[in-house]
Amino acid sequence: MTQTNDAEKANNSFDVLIIGAGISGIGTACQLAEKCPDQRFAILDRRDDLGGTWDLFRYPGIRSDSDVFTMGFGFQPWTRTEVLADGPSIKQYLGETARAHRVHDHIHFGLKVETADWLSDHNHWRVTTTDGNGKRQTWSSRFVVMGTGYYNYDEGHTPELPGIDNFRGEVIHPQHWPENLDYAGKKVVVIGSGATAVTLVPAMADTAGHVTMLQRSPSYIFSVPEEDLTSKLLHPLLPDDWVYRFARWRHVQIYQAVWKASKRWPGAVRKLLLSRVRKQVGAAQMHHFDPSYNPWDERLCAVPGNDLFEAMNAGRASVVTDHIAGFDADGIRLASGEHLEADIIVTATGLNLQIFGGARVSVDGAEQQPEALMLYKAVLLQNLPNFAWIMGYVNYPWTLKADIAAGYICRLLNHMRQHGYATAT
Repeated sequence: MTQTNDAEKANNSFDVLIIGAGISGIGTACQLAEKCPDQRFAILDRRDDLGGTWDLFRYPGIRSDSDVFTMGFGFQPWTRTEVLADGPSIKQYLGETARAHRVHDHIHFGLKVETADWLSDHNHWRVTTTDGNGKRQTWSSRFVVMGTGYYNYDEGHTPELPGIDNFRGEVIHPQHWPENLDYAGKKVVVIGSGATAVTLVPAMADTAGHVTMLQRSPSYIFSVPEEDLTSKLLHPLLPDDWVYRFARWRHVQIYQAVWKASKRWPGAVRKLLLSRVRKQVGAAQMHHFDPSYNPWDERLCAVPGNDLFEAMNAGRASVVTDHIAGFDADGIRLASGEHLEADIIVTATGLNLQIFGGARVSVDGAEQQPEALMLYKAVLLQNLPNFAWIMGYVNYPWTLKADIAAGYICRLLNHMRQHGYATAT
């Protein structure tokens, strides 16, 4: 381990270290700056810019899969009126939020957290990082907040695809999209049926020769308006903050209503969702959009302004429901005997789950297994002193829960300071 001098130790010593400069980390830092002004904090992020997910993913059409009013922070208005925002706009919003709340200068980029060890004798965490050149640094902090999300940034999930090496074209995972990929006029097959797939297909269909979404089984797909018309009407009349809070409240009510209805009356909600799709694609295509499970047994997929269905109706895109039998030089052989020709195959097959961004966490040198620990309020982990983990919702937008978790952490820190507590476990 590289030794640090006293000056370096002083510069790298904080009250709170936040790991990650995405939605969770930026949101926590902004609340910390406002509600705990006496806490000295820093944000460590392995990337060269803030944004987390919204800096990593660069595939065509990248956007939120939930409305941006509930994906935005409760304390920072989103002043535009689109319902599902694109990735660059979300990243810009995060940057503007960081600057507005004066936390941008607290971010240290290009540092991957390798270990975090709680030292009971000193009541603080010792965190080690490495930069792109392998240089190691040591940081100390009384409190650590993990805002690292839940998946591996190094590689996406690709299931075993026997014979994929036979394919002569390009195989791409959306997590590692080539910067200047030329797909104009080409045949593209997108494997998958989740949020990434339903985003990619219409986005690529305008330029590609044809785009096919290949799925093993259907997902629930529903269309949302491109713009929030109520907010659009209110913006000239009311302050931005009022319009945003009203939009956020309305969309939370919608999420709650849909979730509760899906659990209480799954048959009725299923019938409603499928009837809306049938109006777009017709009865002949409905077997591609008729899931075998009830609504919200898995996540629903939102598309803005019927863009997926419009691409299908225009003949630029299609959906195939089948299993992969193998690959050849020119495409994919299906279990039904059909053959899908392809120049490019996109494996929109999901993410690899990962806790704490891969960092190893220990207490007095004894490594902890976080998957075996209980969570308190889905924030604090059993037996880990002064340690929090920001986890968003699964069935609501992530930020709603991240906001609540960050507020709880701030109240906890203030309570500890007021009562003279060194640790909370």
